[in-house]
Amino acid sequence: MVHNDGFRALDRQECLRLLAKVPVGRVVYTRQALPAVLPVNFSLDTDASVVLCTARDSDLVRAIDGVVVAFEADEFDAETRSGWSVVVTGRATVVTDPAEHARLSQAGPHSWMPMRDPVFVRIESEMVTGRELGGASVTP
Repeated sequence: MVHNDGFRALDRQECLRLLAKVPVGRVVYTRQALPAVLPVNFSLDTDASVVLCTARDSDLVRAIDGVVVAFEADEFDAETRSGWSVVVTGRATVVTDPAEHARLSQAGPHSWMPMRDPVFVRIESEMVTGRELGGASVTP
């Protein structure tokens, strides 16, 4: 049996601070009317939106452009049974403004995969929630 007295809700600022510390998260979206999850590298933009870089013709872009999605990132330590998880929910849109695209090309995330025609996808941080686990004790 696990006794857990260590869960703590995180406020928006704590969530954003934690998100900025990790390079990989997961986009949660709908594909063919079923839930889908895809790990991606990302960065937080100055307006607290999540920004991804991917191929213009990717299945991901076709599935999420203009749609509300969730984005989750976390960090856990199995040894100490501690960590955190943050979820950002908001509308995903492909960045089409040339000046914004140029800015993100310099400051935004860079895909870990080589690609010819990269695009940036912005997920607005309309709802940001998170929780932290401070450690749990296990009893038989």
